Amino acid sequence: MDMTGAEQPRGTWTGLRRTWRADLLSGFLVFLIALPLCLGIALACGYPAIAGIFTAIIGGLLSTFFSNSELTIKGPAAGLIVIAIGCVTEFGFTGGRDPAADFQAYRLALGVGVAAGLMQIAFGVFRAGVFGELFPPTAIHGLLAAIGVIIIAKQFPIVMGGSPDGAPLELLAGIPAFVMDMNPVIGLIGIVSLLVMFGYPLIANPTLKMIPAPMVVLMIAVPMGLYWNIGQEGVYTFNGRPHELGARFMVSVPENMASAITFPDFSGLTTMTGIKYVIMFALIGSLESLLSAKAIDAIDPWKRKTDHDRDMLAVGVGNTVSAFVGGLPMISEIVRSKANIDNGAMTRFANMFHGLFLLVCVALAPALINQLPLAALGAMLVFTGFRLASPQEFVRVYRLGKDQFIIFVSTIVGVLATDLLQGIAIGILVKLVIHVLHGAPPRSLFTLNAEVTHDDGRSATIAVKDAAVFSTWMSLRGRLHRLLMDGKRVTLNLRETRLVDHTVMSRLEEWKTEFAARHSELCVTGLEHHRPLADSPVAAHAKP
Repeated sequence: MDMTGAEQPRGTWTGLRRTWRADLLSGFLVFLIALPLCLGIALACGYPAIAGIFTAIIGGLLSTFFSNSELTIKGPAAGLIVIAIGCVTEFGFTGGRDPAADFQAYRLALGVGVAAGLMQIAFGVFRAGVFGELFPPTAIHGLLAAIGVIIIAKQFPIVMGGSPDGAPLELLAGIPAFVMDMNPVIGLIGIVSLLVMFGYPLIANPTLKMIPAPMVVLMIAVPMGLYWNIGQEGVYTFNGRPHELGARFMVSVPENMASAITFPDFSGLTTMTGIKYVIMFALIGSLESLLSAKAIDAIDPWKRKTDHDRDMLAVGVGNTVSAFVGGLPMISEIVRSKANIDNGAMTRFANMFHGLFLLVCVALAPALINQLPLAALGAMLVFTGFRLASPQEFVRVYRLGKDQFIIFVSTIVGVLATDLLQGIAIGILVKLVIHVLHGAPPRSLFTLNAEVTHDDGRSATIAVKDAAVFSTWMSLRGRLHRLLMDGKRVTLNLRETRLVDHTVMSRLEEWKTEFAARHSELCVTGLEHHRPLADSPVAAHAKP
């Protein structure tokens, strides 16, 4: 529903009198989605389950008042699982074999989280949010798809009642073995949960879909777990083979939430591991958060715009506080934010209410949370991973051009073969090589060759030569921004470029909207002399 002609609701205390019913209802429905996902994400990260709840509570009750993003939900995200589990693992996490070592690794990771949060605060204060546009979208989507593959690989064994030991590609190759060797009771709960998660989008009845899929999973999985008493230590025999049951197949949160508060150990910050993960948490988390905020702005019924620097400040403050008390890193989370819109939220108080409901639930009903089977949470994360790396995502990128598909796949392979930072670096390097092969002079990959002429008092022309690509976009963006602020109508002449890449083409479409919103115009000319590398309107254009 497009509400651009209606008065824009804002998250102010005076405006709350008009929006509280819609925001309260949406906050409650998002809480139903967030509760199991926060628990599952925390456990997948090697943190205690309660850590994910801490993050969402702080994201709702604190970050809401720093950001002007009206519809994003702040909380833990599946996209950061790979970084978090990598961090605790390199700090000595043993997966339960040595609880003391695991707890120390957790505290060291919290120290990294505080430092990364402070770095994000600096990003917001020094208005660095714009640098999220520097990274090529295809490489970022390749990074997220690789994360999805890793999540599937790590969580599928849990769904089957097994252990996720091994590298992602090794675990993916072992999926048939996990199915054949599954713990039958745990595997049945996991399989039913998978069927619900993957089948739910096929349901057309809007009344049935008012109940979120994760909550339907719990409504089925919890009774199944209670019927078979899977939390009780013991052994049962199926088809002549013994199988274990016990507490390790269940969620565990403390009866007193305050007792779970854990303070960080900052000694890891002086190590290369600590420095590496501070950068990864701050960089990847910031990029994911910016992408989510931009995506939600695009579908906001009132077309409100998020101040990305202010939103980065909010995420940084939330992450600093969250890590200081034992929580996971947070971002503006896309799936819960989309659900927030679908449920009729009007302002950022929906985020606050979702955090408040989580606080009340964990404070008053921890025993209920301890009845949740891990296999059900694992199934939810497998579905989340599938959404990140879905076949439709591969098809979408392929339609942008074969060059973009090569960059996308290279990033995925790079991440799976190395790590997140090296993987995205590989994707960017492949993109630069492709640009040179398409005729971009090497110097144009680092320096924008552009001239601005003022035609009259109201209009100006930017003539770009050589190439307009992602690595020089910030320079071109700066020129566009200055002319827009001066109230100019702008003609961007690309006739003398040899290449205009997908990143610039997609950014220019966004900037046409920015100019129109300020009652001005951005006109792009000269591309009639180029050959599009795919049928998409934002495909790269190169001269024959």
